[in-house]
Amino acid sequence: MKEYPFQRLADTNARFAERLKEAACRVIDSGWYLMGPETKAFEEELALFLGTGHAVGTANGLEAIRLTFKALMELGRLKPGDGVLVPANTFIASVLPLTQLGLKPRPVDPDYSTMSVSLSMMADAADADTRAALPVHLYGFPAYDAEGLERLKNAGIIIVEDNAQAIGAEINVSGRDTSIRTGSIGDAAAISFYPAKNIGALGDAGAVVTSDPVLAETVRQLSNYGGSRKYRYDFQGFNSRMDEMQAAMLRVKLPDTVAERDRREASAQEYDRAITNPLITKPPRDRHFRQAWHQYVVRCTRRDELAEHLRHNGVETMIHYPVPPHRQRCYEGIIEGHFPVADRLADEVLSLPIANITPDDAKEISSIINRFK
Repeated sequence: MKEYPFQRLADTNARFAERLKEAACRVIDSGWYLMGPETKAFEEELALFLGTGHAVGTANGLEAIRLTFKALMELGRLKPGDGVLVPANTFIASVLPLTQLGLKPRPVDPDYSTMSVSLSMMADAADADTRAALPVHLYGFPAYDAEGLERLKNAGIIIVEDNAQAIGAEINVSGRDTSIRTGSIGDAAAISFYPAKNIGALGDAGAVVTSDPVLAETVRQLSNYGGSRKYRYDFQGFNSRMDEMQAAMLRVKLPDTVAERDRREASAQEYDRAITNPLITKPPRDRHFRQAWHQYVVRCTRRDELAEHLRHNGVETMIHYPVPPHRQRCYEGIIEGHFPVADRLADEVLSLPIANITPDDAKEISSIINRFK
């Protein structure tokens, strides 16, 4: 029986192996391991790729969110107690930095059909205490609509994108000759380069991207203990910097972002075509988007039985995510409200292999799914 692992990072990195080894040797031989030329070059290349004016490397994606919101607070644009809109079905890393900084996460129940919270849904949920929104491009599906973007901006609500899962995703915007990329929509965006991401480090890393030079410089200082010069500190900052080794690894992989997206798209198209089981709901598509396909997520009311059926036939799956933030013990009494769609999705979603498979693999996995009764 052929096996289909969910993801094998060794396979993911195999096509880059020689160039990664060359990059590693270059860093080792340089003697410069933090805040050096590799990080500077990667930041410039990332900003150019996304169409933002600035990029600042960080230790990981969670830190990218925390540094962004901390910088906004230091600049007087946010204060403790301000409300921040966030999808109710996101990963907890979207929420932890908010509560750690004294901000109030305001979960928004997602749309069941898209499994996403659009900008318009966030605008609908905004109230007098809302000062910011954290749209999450969950699974690589852009959380974008032009009307919602305009409404949030007109209301003076700061938009920080959680672009951890969607690097390379594109949006065709009416009236523009070229598409825009997620990460360039709002006032800033946080990116994760966790190893399992579409473009992953060989360790952990993240970045903040923005076209606001003041915000970028504040994030940079905060990531380096709070200072721009050695032993001189303007802020109570953090130690959260991308190291030279990870920057060098990511410089090898960043140019492959679009090709990686397109490889995943080919497998996603085969899943879309070949899965015909009426018990399965396939993920959404939008003709205005080129999704990153970080995950291919189906829904099934008998999810656990489906997962066992697939496991028995050699297909490894995962659940993103089985327990939403509002149901986590750490947020008991802190995040209040009822979010029935998020709860329902937590019981139904199942992620199929997408990272290392071919369209032929997707066809075979679909055949196994179609036999589920």
